Amino acid sequence: MAYNIVYKKSVYRDLKKLPKTESKQILDLIETELIENPESNPILKGQFAGLRKYRVGDYRVIYALLGLDIVILRIGNRKDVYRGEI
Repeated sequence: MAYNIVYKKSVYRDLKKLPKTESKQILDLIETELIENPESNPILKGQFAGLRKYRVGDYRVIYALLGLDIVILRIGNRKDVYRGEI
């Protein structure tokens, strides 16, 4: 299947908080690895039930699958990304 990647506006703010090398690496991995098989990543529970996570070192990409769209909702360090609301 061919998936489309859609970024929520707040993701750009999340990326600005990260070092440039890390943000570029995360975006490259989203465009190459995540898009190939987004259904293989774990489904979250609790407050983020139904969403999925993609692991990139100490960073996490929280996303949702909506039809053929991968909606990226949040990117951040693993200790902070699950706090607050999306």
